[in-house]
Amino acid sequence: MKLLYGVQGTGNGHIARARIMAAALAERDDISVDFVFTGRAPEKYFDMDVFGQYRTYTGLSFITKSGRVDKWSTVKEANIRQLNKDIKAFDTRDYDLLVNDFEPVTAWAAKKQGLPSISISHQAAFAYNVPKSGNTIFDSLLMKMFAPTDLQLGVHWYHFNQPIIPPFVAEKPIRSSGNGHVLVYLPFEDIEDIQQMLEPLSDQVFECFHPNIDEAKEVGHIHWHPTSKKHFQKALQHASGVIANGGFELSSEALQLGKKLLIKPLHGQFEQLSNVLTLSQLDLCQTLFQLDTDIVEEWLEAPENEAIAFPDNPNVLIDWLKNKDFSDTQSLCDALWKNVQYGDKTQERLLALAI
Repeated sequence: MKLLYGVQGTGNGHIARARIMAAALAERDDISVDFVFTGRAPEKYFDMDVFGQYRTYTGLSFITKSGRVDKWSTVKEANIRQLNKDIKAFDTRDYDLLVNDFEPVTAWAAKKQGLPSISISHQAAFAYNVPKSGNTIFDSLLMKMFAPTDLQLGVHWYHFNQPIIPPFVAEKPIRSSGNGHVLVYLPFEDIEDIQQMLEPLSDQVFECFHPNIDEAKEVGHIHWHPTSKKHFQKALQHASGVIANGGFELSSEALQLGKKLLIKPLHGQFEQLSNVLTLSQLDLCQTLFQLDTDIVEEWLEAPENEAIAFPDNPNVLIDWLKNKDFSDTQSLCDALWKNVQYGDKTQERLLALAI
């Protein structure tokens, strides 16, 4: 079986999910795969060895300004002519199936050329009855038309009795008391604004990763780092807590590790607002709607989260893809959710919310 795998490259979360799939697929000799990434300049990708000879295209990405999605700039700066050119030129004839994680070039090419396709993404979960916040008609149309596929298989922290699977998370808790630092990853915020928010909290060390940082530097108790998978994961493992935007993958890794979360959702991004709604309902995060020193100071005193054990081996999913019985999502979902272990308090919240 030969897979085409399209990945939205704008955020690191999509790539992190694809890394787990790529590592599992590399261990098998019954399936080959070609990866395609769009939404980011080619030189901005990092730690991509696991994907082999991957391809990149311009695709579509969201423009953000000061922690907010600028929908007008996103539409105005979208290179639709190049997108259409790439879609028309993309040849899908050598493939048996497209697996898509919110990536438009391969999705539309597969649709136009009749290649069977399936979305496996967090975005696909919003095609179903799951908690939503801030969604507009624009958002609904975007989710439907951005990267259309034949089947949507959502990924979320709970199944909500829908065709949804849990995230695969490779990171496991390590035996360490940690060094007490807080991990900060707010890539859509201005560096100066983050610095200003954290500066008064001089008793706390903050390890801050940001795509606009070129080399590591220390400004008192605030340590700045360029994006790096290896260094980021080490900082996450030893952190006492995480301050981040409302992206799905980092929140999933933090939940698996039992790290407390302070989430600042990207304004105008209904997916992140919806993530905060779900986490808040389960009492698994506190929310930061604007950069506020007082809220951070209060959150620093909060207790740790209960860890949630998510599966780390996607071979059950890969076998399901190979069998091509896509009408049967229930057996796949059942097989994966039985491996998820919630803490007692989270389980009680799920029961109390009847979700």
